[in-house]
Amino acid sequence: MAKITASVYTSHVPAIGAALDLGKTQEPYWQPVFKGYEFGKQWMKDNKPDVIFLVYNDHATAFSLDIIPTFAIGTAAEYQPADEGWGPRPVPKVIGHPSLASHIAQSVIQQDFDLTIVNKMDVDHGLTVPLSLMCGQPQAWPCPVIPFAVNVVQYPVPSGRRCYNLGKAIAKAVASYDEDINVHIWGTGGMSHQLQGPRAGLINKDFDNAFLDKLINDPEAAASIPHIDYVREAGSEGIELVMWLIARGAMADAAGGPAPKAVQRFYHVPASNTAVGHLILENN
Repeated sequence: MAKITASVYTSHVPAIGAALDLGKTQEPYWQPVFKGYEFGKQWMKDNKPDVIFLVYNDHATAFSLDIIPTFAIGTAAEYQPADEGWGPRPVPKVIGHPSLASHIAQSVIQQDFDLTIVNKMDVDHGLTVPLSLMCGQPQAWPCPVIPFAVNVVQYPVPSGRRCYNLGKAIAKAVASYDEDINVHIWGTGGMSHQLQGPRAGLINKDFDNAFLDKLINDPEAAASIPHIDYVREAGSEGIELVMWLIARGAMADAAGGPAPKAVQRFYHVPASNTAVGHLILENN
């Protein structure tokens, strides 16, 4: 059967993608950010999965305010990098895994989670920046990717508890897939940041690091954080952290198994007015 062996968590700041694409990674401002991902890049080479299930949020490219799915799973064979207003990023197209994606959709919907099935869409920086951070700038991404988009842009957005429980359902779906493959699940977005209004530029290191502590050692507590705390403490865009809870809910201990091993933890501020967090957990 298929199994989830690890989860990866990372911010997906668009300016990080621009710094990569424009060759600015060694500039003094950006060098500490990319240094923090050197371990993750090597870890990816040493622990290459067969499939990545990547949780992210669309930024008005595949979806708009006309149609806002709470949870959307990509079941296509491939996805092109989106044009977000200044041309698509110069990165490889994303190869999907229609068979596993369709199986997960079937299983998760039967577990009473309503998913929107997407057979055609472009993928924006929310998905491609994490791939670049962990995989560098290859001619092709190292494995197929299943995009899983979550609405954290327009309220109402899903609760942390629902995202955590969805992760459990995804893990159950993967485990029931009749092929011996290794799956990584990634949660992306955040950490604390606010892009508009009187609090634009807000970063809360204490909240971010407390969230990382909970995510590693007490995910039930992390799943119980109410929306208002994200907004008050982490800024209007800090709500993106609920997507990390989907990946955390898919780890073995959420279903009564052993606690995962944290093999990497990194935190840095700022990166384009955003706090950058990165974590890798391995199932034991």
